[in-house]
Amino acid sequence: MTNRQKTPKGRSSNGASQRPLPKDLPPVPTVMHRLESAFYARPNVVAVARDLLGKILVTDIDGLRTSGRIVETEAYNGIVDRASHAWSGRRTRRTEVLFGAGGVAYVYLIYGIHHLFNVVTNTSGTPHAVLVRGLEPLEGIPVMLKRTGKAKPDHTLTRGPGNLSRALGLYTHHTGRSLLGEEIFIADDGYRPRRSEIIATPRIGVDYAGEDAGLPYRFYLKGNPYVSGPKGLR
Repeated sequence: MTNRQKTPKGRSSNGASQRPLPKDLPPVPTVMHRLESAFYARPNVVAVARDLLGKILVTDIDGLRTSGRIVETEAYNGIVDRASHAWSGRRTRRTEVLFGAGGVAYVYLIYGIHHLFNVVTNTSGTPHAVLVRGLEPLEGIPVMLKRTGKAKPDHTLTRGPGNLSRALGLYTHHTGRSLLGEEIFIADDGYRPRRSEIIATPRIGVDYAGEDAGLPYRFYLKGNPYVSGPKGLR
């Protein structure tokens, strides 16, 4: 659903220099409520993508808990969206999960390197999905560093869909996993970004989608350093 280009050595995936994380990281929420199936079953994937901003993606894999606040998403509108893997009703072994009920993970591999985490939405038969592109880390930063091979944290740790999936331990074998369980879930701690903070733009890396490439289906939190893409797109 998206493409990634090679980045110059010493630069981040959005072309910017890698900067260290601030010393004062956001506090870890003490009260969170796991999103229920009704959140994912809604028919408007664009609204779901927008509403995922500010929510917290949590993984608890092999006893290692990591989490981060979602700061960038992209909506993929199924069979009518040329950027979607399910465009025109295409069904493959890889994408069959998209045609099931929402509230499960869809993780696919691009370039043989990057695992990209998506949230399947809507009800059975409608292949909608939301790609999570950027995450502000909250819990388990030492675990994220080990998984990504970084010595010190910077904003590229969870900036971009490939980076955040690696940091949270998400891979293709997690496709089909429920987001209502303990291993992978999305939670709401009551945080709501202001309307003025939410920016909508065309999606990144979908030039192949013709006129659908221009649809404003990408959402991000203005000014957040974990948002991916060139400076002009964040």
